[in-house]
Amino acid sequence: MSQFTFSDALLSWFDEHGRHDLPWQIVDDPYKVWVSEIMLQQTQVKTVLQYFTRFVERFPTVDDLGQASWDDVAPYWAGLGYYARARNLHKAAGLVHHHGSFPTSLEEWVALPGIGPSTGGALMSLGLREYGVIMDGNVKRVLSRFLAIEDDLSKPIHERAMWQIATQLCPVERNHDYTQAIMDLGATVCTPKKPLCLYCPMQQHCKAHQQGIETELPYKKPKKPVPVKSAKVLLLKSGEDWLWQQRPNSGLWGGLWCLPIFEYDAKYQQICQSLKLVSTTEPVQISHSFTHFTWILTAHIVQVESDQQEYLQAELGGEWLSPQKATQMGLPTAMKKLISAVQV
Repeated sequence: MSQFTFSDALLSWFDEHGRHDLPWQIVDDPYKVWVSEIMLQQTQVKTVLQYFTRFVERFPTVDDLGQASWDDVAPYWAGLGYYARARNLHKAAGLVHHHGSFPTSLEEWVALPGIGPSTGGALMSLGLREYGVIMDGNVKRVLSRFLAIEDDLSKPIHERAMWQIATQLCPVERNHDYTQAIMDLGATVCTPKKPLCLYCPMQQHCKAHQQGIETELPYKKPKKPVPVKSAKVLLLKSGEDWLWQQRPNSGLWGGLWCLPIFEYDAKYQQICQSLKLVSTTEPVQISHSFTHFTWILTAHIVQVESDQQEYLQAELGGEWLSPQKATQMGLPTAMKKLISAVQV
């Protein structure tokens, strides 16, 4: 099947069945495309839709985002996960604001924090309506099935070969529609599980479908069991307020607010003994899964008199905030789970 026929069939399908009403599909607004592309990394469209509108209403332009503080930005990303994405977006927006204009080439986009070749290609294509090639999970899935490519695409040599194929198939005419179309096909028809081959414009020419191996592609490494870790959470309560700490900017939940967490029992015991903290209620436990591990968090609740607040804040740092106020400032999902479990 020729290059022209692949793109032509895909565009014909897109015109009739593609998604044309997503809130970031706005001509001449690279900023909204940029925000959506970063949010869509590792995250499904239905989840992003819950965050995107709220985010761009609060930060309607790249200048608004670039001039905002991280403490202003964090609550609008809290719960979406992979917080390094938000930090890079915020930092890059500051650079664009300082420069005074958006990048105009792939090289300039990729030079910004958090933007790789695929996101850069999407910004060229969807954001600037210039020529751009993408290689997200949808594209890898569509092309590996269409051509029955059984290679391990996590290996650089095979990924480079896939980039060559994607570039050969990507048209100059209607490039932005093609970019959206191949993502839409992967997201709605050529799905990871139970692909809807009956409705696919490529069905007759798809080599994986002809061989009956579409659900086996793209090649996936056998998953290793995810380790389970445990930690203690110190929940100091004084009236309506709890003592919250802001996490370091780098690392897990960077910059978000969190209850004090102790990964080592000895450290937790030491703190409790030195500050004379005694829990008199049953601990509350939650489980939270990340990509690379599952965390079992056990919250020990300690009631504190109001005249102890200042001393404990000086010793542990942080701020006394109600759970509602802390949520507004930006909490990771695990902390929201803990609030719900404690307040049952």
